[in-house]
Amino acid sequence: MLKRFIDITISLLALILLAPVFLILAVLIKSTSRGPVFYKGRRVGRGGEIFLMRKFRSMVVNADQIGTDLTPHGDPRVTKVGRFLRRTKVDEIPQIIDILRGKMSLVGPRPESPLYARYYDERQKHVLSVRPGMVGPAQIKYRHEELMLKDREDPDAYYIRELMPRKLEIDLDYVENMSFLLDVGILFKSLLAVAMISRKENKHLTQENAS
Repeated sequence: MLKRFIDITISLLALILLAPVFLILAVLIKSTSRGPVFYKGRRVGRGGEIFLMRKFRSMVVNADQIGTDLTPHGDPRVTKVGRFLRRTKVDEIPQIIDILRGKMSLVGPRPESPLYARYYDERQKHVLSVRPGMVGPAQIKYRHEELMLKDREDPDAYYIRELMPRKLEIDLDYVENMSFLLDVGILFKSLLAVAMISRKENKHLTQENAS
């Protein structure tokens, strides 16, 4: 009950404060590529329920029909603005709406695509006993997942056999030990990681402008 109250309160405040950011990004996305502002991807939620998770669209229209559900570093389906959105994790902001809808939580295991969740064994399915999170412990450790998938001969096979099980172990540990203080710690680490990424992005842009 406390977790849900915190989710609603923080997401409402964030939605109000970030409204100008929503508007700016919507204009950038619409003016630089054809298609909608939001991407709605099928994800597996609590209890195995399939829901549509929102993101700012960072890829070309129908990208999921062109290639895999995974996005390796350098994926040509990612738009120019989309590269910035993905590197800074700004594309995740619309999930605030999914939190208000009760489909997600601020903190929890990241929601998986049904294409990959079907490979969960009975023990791994325990991560579906809680709402998936906008940020999660496995996401922090594997924040460079796109680089890990780069140049893999079969990204799907590598993800299913190697990467996904490692992430699930971290998420299962979270589910077993979840608490208010643990959530605060994960949120702090996530904000710190985003700040570091944004700093590197600004440095990269400065170097590009200088050259």
